[in-house]
Amino acid sequence: MNNKQALLILLLILALASFFRLWQLDTIPPGIYPDEAINANQAITEPGKIFYQENHGREGLYINLIAASFSIFGISIWSFKIISALIGILSVLGLYFLTKLLFHQYYENGSRTIALFASFFMAVSFWHINFSRIGFRAILVPFILTFSFYFLFKGFKTQKLWNFILAGAIFGIGFHTYISFRVAVLLLGIVLLLWLFAFRKQNLQKKFFGFAFVFLIFVFIAALPIGIYFLQNPGDFMGRAGGVSIFAQPSPTKALGESLITHLAMFNFFGDYNWRHNVSGSPILFWPIGLLFLIGFILSISKLRGSIEDKKYNLFLVHAFLLSWFFIMLLPGILSYEGIPHSLRCIGALPVVFIFSGIGAQFLFEIIKKIIHKNKRTLTCKIFIVILILLMISFVSVQFNKYFISWGKNPETMNAFSYNCVTIGNYLNSLPQETEKYVIINEPGPHLPLPVQTIMFIQRTKNKGQNTNYIFSDQITNIEISDRPISIVLMDKDENLINNLQIIFPQGATVKQDDVWAYNTK
Repeated sequence: MNNKQALLILLLILALASFFRLWQLDTIPPGIYPDEAINANQAITEPGKIFYQENHGREGLYINLIAASFSIFGISIWSFKIISALIGILSVLGLYFLTKLLFHQYYENGSRTIALFASFFMAVSFWHINFSRIGFRAILVPFILTFSFYFLFKGFKTQKLWNFILAGAIFGIGFHTYISFRVAVLLLGIVLLLWLFAFRKQNLQKKFFGFAFVFLIFVFIAALPIGIYFLQNPGDFMGRAGGVSIFAQPSPTKALGESLITHLAMFNFFGDYNWRHNVSGSPILFWPIGLLFLIGFILSISKLRGSIEDKKYNLFLVHAFLLSWFFIMLLPGILSYEGIPHSLRCIGALPVVFIFSGIGAQFLFEIIKKIIHKNKRTLTCKIFIVILILLMISFVSVQFNKYFISWGKNPETMNAFSYNCVTIGNYLNSLPQETEKYVIINEPGPHLPLPVQTIMFIQRTKNKGQNTNYIFSDQITNIEISDRPISIVLMDKDENLINNLQIIFPQGATVKQDDVWAYNTK
């Protein structure tokens, strides 16, 4: 495969990744989960903060990127989700660059094959597609890891200073993304130690320490703002993590064992049961890619052992890095016990999972190539190419059906993304401007529940200002009767509440529209 062919295939993969992440972006997933909506709302009302304390605490980078998108494109569901989609597309490109760089020295043209397979598998992966279309900040983690390690490895290979500056700045920005990124410090320590030994073998320790110093300085500079914030607000550092930790369970050892087994099994046997993250319980990987992942994982262990016996340190470095990446970035999931297996907390392991899959695919590809070359049959070669193309098309077709149809149109998915709150927001937007709007929360106060965030955001897609009153069910007598029409929307259907409204407002009538229950005065 020459450079032009590889470039053409890469462009096709990126086009495919773009399609999966952009098509019907504003309607699938169906709804806006409250955790997403609060990100959007605070991007509108409180842009520019380093850290947002509400909703268990969230790093501010992603919310500020949303704010930038709103300022450019206006407030809409599309402009809210485009940030995740673009990050997802760029991550596919970054995975190609990193994988090719890692294996170029050892596999020559094969490095391109591994890189193309890895980026293709990520492009059509339900796991990555889904989080590229949701307003969660976690999608930044694979992007940051991929590009920071690409520039770091490139820096050590080329010994050019600007690579270390970029790598450090990108890695430091990672601390502004998602709490699970923090365990990447362990991976970084291993990588620097591996490269120290590599430079030491060439008696270049001083050069290594110079490069590492520049890298770490820029990590420090980029991470400094949020570091200062946590020094001033230490209670925000762990957020919700302590409450869902295995160490908060009655038997931490048993909880660790269960969590470890379920997270290792989620790729091929039974996956995340949360409908927001996955088709409940199905393996994270499509089964052929899951098999390739296992082959690649086993091959990586074998190469690691072989490199020790053959004293090929550079090969050892690559596979030690990949295996360390996999296990370390699974830790945020393994060390938690709530909702296990949890594919969102393990999102940092996503790129290396597809690198292993690429290794497995390239291994089988080379075996088949040797068989064809040995037989020297042109027809066999053409048949193999046709079969390979058909397999790729089938992967695309299966994943399209899984995401956009089986999952995207499933009632469970609609419930998981609070679709009912979206319909309430759309209903309120459909009312005349002069109508006084009330949303009754069918639960006791004193604080507004998180699902209200979804209604608020949907309203803001039409009017940046809010003209809706949110009250609790025991406050309906506070609604003032006026000459203006009034629409009172119930977050949940409640016959007793409707009866009370009929008593208070006898001139009104109950309205049911698109599963929205409202009581409107005439």
